[in-house]
Amino acid sequence: QVQLAESGGGSVQSGGSLILSCVASGFTADLWCMGWFRQAPGKEREAVAIIANNGNKKTAEGVAGRFTISQDNAKKEAYLQMNNLEPEDTAMYYCAARERAFASDCPTRGAEYAHWGRGTQVTVSS
Repeated sequence: QVQLAESGGGSVQSGGSLILSCVASGFTADLWCMGWFRQAPGKEREAVAIIANNGNKKTAEGVAGRFTISQDNAKKEAYLQMNNLEPEDTAMYYCAARERAFASDCPTRGAEYAHWGRGTQVTVSS
């Protein structure tokens, strides 16, 4: 059974930084995508950043230049470095994972991810 465990959330002031970590267990895929999604109260879930086992990554336009996704392929872990946080970044952040086919791109729709963590809260105060 695949399990994803997020950590690293917390409360920071505007301009602060946080690093989120996602550890996957029971996830045996050799080709995979892992990503960070977030959902703020009253808003739809949105993709923040996605990364493949080969290092290809996608970052949402609204966080590009502030957030950086990275991964440890051997450990099947993904990280999200968040700098210059803004109150608008306040949300529950979820890690998601899925297998991918050879030469395929990683999707950004959450519905296409089979495995999800429970989330970690990020709160940014002004």
